[in-house]
Amino acid sequence: MSLRMAKSPLSLGQRHPRYTIAFLALFLCAYWYFSTAPLPPRPVLYKHNDELKTRLDREERKYRHMLSQRQELITKYGPTPAQVTMFPPDQEPWPPYTVWDFFPPIFNCPHELDRVGALGDGGKWMCGVSRLEGKPDCVIYSFGMDSSYSFEATLLQSTQFCQVWIYDSTKGEDAKSQIPRSLRHRAHFGKLALGASDKRGPGDNPKTWTLKSLMAENGHSHIDFIRIDNEGWEWETFRSIIRDFTVERSAPPQAANADADTPGASGWHVREREGVLPFGQLQIELHVWNQRFQDVLEWWEMLEASGLRPFHNEINLVYANYNRHSGVELAEYSFLNIRGDNAFIKDYTPDRPEGERGPQVAPDV
Repeated sequence: MSLRMAKSPLSLGQRHPRYTIAFLALFLCAYWYFSTAPLPPRPVLYKHNDELKTRLDREERKYRHMLSQRQELITKYGPTPAQVTMFPPDQEPWPPYTVWDFFPPIFNCPHELDRVGALGDGGKWMCGVSRLEGKPDCVIYSFGMDSSYSFEATLLQSTQFCQVWIYDSTKGEDAKSQIPRSLRHRAHFGKLALGASDKRGPGDNPKTWTLKSLMAENGHSHIDFIRIDNEGWEWETFRSIIRDFTVERSAPPQAANADADTPGASGWHVREREGVLPFGQLQIELHVWNQRFQDVLEWWEMLEASGLRPFHNEINLVYANYNRHSGVELAEYSFLNIRGDNAFIKDYTPDRPEGERGPQVAPDV
């Protein structure tokens, strides 16, 4: 009797080797994907900066001291604001100044200072971008785009939660292509102009909104960072913003018998203002076309009296190069709002996104 070796049953892998290889490949890909997928962003819980208040107080004392130096410069070349020339001619006695020398950005940023966006035209100077990196309720407004979106795109890439509202009088939703696809869900576009009054009727083109009306429409009570390029309309537009959100103090800036060109106890020719402007930081391009020095001074002091302090400026040399017959009439200024509880002047613990757990540590007061 012949004996036969019993055959062992074939395994699934032996019967269908191609399917087995495909299954293993799929399993390994799935494992790799889920094990390396980025975790959802978490807000930054800031550590206390015990030096922040000390730094701000020091810069304010230094800034107040500068006001007397500004008045000395006005007296030297005026002697009143109405007699100061914006851009003195190239002739004796050759006064060594331009209008920008009266408004130096000497208030140091108490955090890191970064130029955000492209080199050349388009990039903007910001103070403390790190304060917005993990802020869940971060709101940014940007007005007047021209052709560059590098600042807005870079700011979106540098933060986890910031929502950016981008407005221009000539561009709308079609401008979305300028923002990387992965960031567009945090970018919002509108075709409108920022102005001193609301003009949104059927015949108004472009539609004009005040900042107060636009914030109400969007449901915002505070803006972390606002950028404005109004092509010369910034003077009346910002007067409207200041009137909408602040009021003059009742005490006059100088004694009743003092000359109108003499600054009062505050160091300004205008009354100090009460209230808090609705943003933490401002970046604005100033166009002094056909402006008089006394009007620029009054406008600037109104910003100072409302709590804004310039920490950086950048003269627009591209414009000066294209228009060599004129002066350096355009300049970008960055301001910090030293009033209120904005993220740049106060330590804070942001709310965790929905679903997060764990204790939060409130900052010391």
